[in-house]
Amino acid sequence: MVSQNVPQATAERLPLYYRTLQSLVAVGKTRISSSEFGDLVQIDSTTIRKDFSYFGALGRKGYGYDTQYLMDFLRKTLYQDELSKVVLIGVGHLGTALLNHNFQKNNNTKIVKAYDIDPSLIGTEVSGTEVHAMDTLATDDNSDITAAILTVPAAHAQKAAEMALASGIHGFLNFSPTTLSLPATAYVRHVDMTVELQALIYFLNHSMEERNSQ
Repeated sequence: MVSQNVPQATAERLPLYYRTLQSLVAVGKTRISSSEFGDLVQIDSTTIRKDFSYFGALGRKGYGYDTQYLMDFLRKTLYQDELSKVVLIGVGHLGTALLNHNFQKNNNTKIVKAYDIDPSLIGTEVSGTEVHAMDTLATDDNSDITAAILTVPAAHAQKAAEMALASGIHGFLNFSPTTLSLPATAYVRHVDMTVELQALIYFLNHSMEERNSQ
C-alpha cells in the first residue's frame, strides 16, 4: 500500500523499481547498493535512497538492499498480490492492440471486458475479451473493476469516462488526446503519445543545437 505521505513523483517511480528488482531476483542477484541500482534505473542514488526512506529502513548501511526482500515489499506496496481487473473502452486500432497484449507479462492485471459502439464488434471476442455495447456501460455493475482504459476519440472521452464512473469505476488511464473533468473521487492518468513525441523531438533538437554551438 502506498502511503498518502509519499510524494507523487516517488510513487510513480515505484513500478520501475519493482520491475527492475524482478529482473535482478530472476538472475540470482541477492543484494545491491543504491548507486548500482541507480545505474540500472538511470536515477541518481540520492533520489533512490530518499524514495525508499518514506517506507522505513529498507536497506542497511554498508550492505545495501536485499533484492528479494525489497521486491516482496514493493509487490505488497503496489498491490501486486491482488488481481487488478481493467476494462477497455474503445476497440479501435489502439484498443485492439491493447487487448491483444492484455498485460501478458503481468499476471496481476487483466482486461476483463471491453466496450464499443460498433455493432459488428458487440458480442464478439477480441483475443478472448468480450466486447459489450457502449450504451450498457453506465448501468453495468463495474464496482469490482480497478480502472478503465480510454481509447476513444477525444470528442467522446468525457462522456465515456462519466459513464464508466457511473458504473463504479474510479480509475482512468486516458489515451484520448483531451483532458477529463471528473470529480475528486476519480483518479486520471493521461497518456498523450503526441505530446510525449513532441517533447522528445524538442529535447533531441535542443541537445543537438547545444552540441553544435560548442
